[in-house]
Order: sequence, then C-alpha cells, then structure tokens
Amino acid sequence: MVKIAIAGVQGNIGREILSFLDENGYKAADIVALEPKAPLGTQVSYSEDEDLDVFNLDDYDFSGIDVAVFATSDVISKHYIPHALAKKVKVIDCSSAFFADEDVPLIIAGYNNDKIMTAAKGLIAIPSTAVIQMLTPLLKVQENYHIKRIVVSTYTSTSAYGKEAMDELFSQTRRIYMNAPIVDDQQVFHKQIAFNVIPQLSDFIGEETQIEWAMNAESKKVLGTDVKVHANGAVIPAFIGAAQYVNVECEKDTDVDDIRNLMKQTDGVVVFDKNTDGGYVCLTDIQGEDNIYISRLRQDTSVENGFSFWCVADDQRACTAKNAFSVLKLILSLKQH
Repeated sequence: MVKIAIAGVQGNIGREILSFLDENGYKAADIVALEPKAPLGTQVSYSEDEDLDVFNLDDYDFSGIDVAVFATSDVISKHYIPHALAKKVKVIDCSSAFFADEDVPLIIAGYNNDKIMTAAKGLIAIPSTAVIQMLTPLLKVQENYHIKRIVVSTYTSTSAYGKEAMDELFSQTRRIYMNAPIVDDQQVFHKQIAFNVIPQLSDFIGEETQIEWAMNAESKKVLGTDVKVHANGAVIPAFIGAAQYVNVECEKDTDVDDIRNLMKQTDGVVVFDKNTDGGYVCLTDIQGEDNIYISRLRQDTSVENGFSFWCVADDQRACTAKNAFSVLKLILSLKQH
C-alpha cells in the first residue's frame, strides 16, 4: 500500500492536489493531511462523503510515508522537508525553496521527466505557477524552434496570495458599493486591490519582484538553455486564475500556423483562437479547468522570428497542483518498477 502525505492542505494548491487524488481514485486511507500548527481535531474535506484528519506538521514523523508533497511557503518547506528526507521519503516541493540546488531537478511533467532520476536527495521541485503556465505551451516550440528570448506580462488573481487576499478583495468591493472607507481593510496588499491593478506580484528583490526573477531563472533550468526572460507581474482584482501576454523570439524562422499545431499537440494545452469578437478565452471561462488555454496567437513583426500569444489558466489547479500530481504519479510508477 502506498502512503502519500500532503503538507499545506488548507491552502489553495494543497486543496487542489487533494482534489486530483480523489478524482483519480486514491483512497482517503492512503492520504496523510498535514498543516503547520494544526490544532487537534482539524479536518479537511476529501471526497463527497469523507474528511481527512489534519495532523500537525510540527511534530509529524514521516516514517512509513512513500511520497510527500509540500504545497507550502519557502519558509515552511525549508524547515520541514529535511525531516521528510531524513526518513527516506521522496519529496515534491511546490515552493521555490530548493530549486536553485544543482541536485534538485525542476520538473514540468511530460517535458523533462528523465530529470527525476537525477534527484540525488530524493527531492524534486515544481516550477512557479507562472513559469508552468508560460512554458507548457512552448515546450514543443522549444524543441523545434529554439527559443532565445521571452517577454511576458502576467496578470494574476488574488488566489496567488491565498484565502486572506481573496477575502480582502471581496471585502473591499463590498465596502466600495456601500460607500464605506477601505483604509483599514488593506492587510495583504499595500494598495487597494478592488477595481485596481497592482504592479507588484510577490516581494521585491532589488528592482525585480521574486516572481519576475524566478520566471527568468527557473525557465533557464527547466529548458536547459540560456534563454533570456523579461517578466512583468501584476495582481488584478479577480478571485481565481492568471492571464499572460507572452512574446517569444526564436533562433529559427517562425511559422505561426506550425506553432499553433505544436501547441495543439501539447498535453494540457487547448488552443481557442478566433479573430472575432469574443473569439478568445478569459479568466471567467477557465475556473476549475485542468488545461492552459491559448488565444490571440500571431506573428510579432517587431522582431525577427517572433510571435506572441495570450494564455489563461486556473493557475492553482491547471499549473502547480496538476504538475505536482503528475510528478507524484511518475514517482510512484518508478517505485513500482
């Protein structure tokens, strides 16, 4: 019997990973739910008629666990993952805590699965949500056209910051409609989020934010090339999902029709691209969906060998959670052989 631990089950990504496990027939008895500082008696929904007891991550002994998925912050992952590795547990980390380590592969399932075997520590990292959304439609393009530069602007919903941020958007929106002040209702964001766009996604590290930096650094590691990425991140007043405008410059002459076909052949990618009013996909179309949707694919005539596209996804589900679950399945299949 395989035993799987999920740390961070009360967060958006942790809940989505549990959903994938349930939808794919994993029994509640095989799942251990973990959360830092979880009070005794805490539970989380698993299937239609079952709940999981949530164990306190602070004092949990990972003995007997085959694979652990950490859907936690960098700080939590750095502190607790070594405890799991010490018990010979295979670990999948959804944070960016260890991605820079040379012996920790950064995996997008279906693209660089072979790197799983290089995980000397037994630890595998999952790229940032924004990186998965940007790179997944480009994986076959990279193989055929060799990408040398990407410029991306990402528009991310409040779900990236968790339930507190989503609640803040709801509360501010309600207060504005009630003509009430919102000065005392800015706990997550330093600017009003309702009816606004905030040009800061994650914390600053120098001139860039952490996500903007990661989209460059992580893309290099996933693709195994010195691709140049310039990223711009903003938070928009939406509850779920993320959108990106992506400009790509390749080494070879680009054929947009061929690129469209390559994207259509990529698992987890749906191309819906009609040059008519409403012939594209928006955030409200993809909530709860497992795929990344592509629209507005066209030639970029401002550079040689360039094209651009619009993509949207339920970022918590279709990107990080789905990728983590797919990597989990790969690890389990390797353990069985």
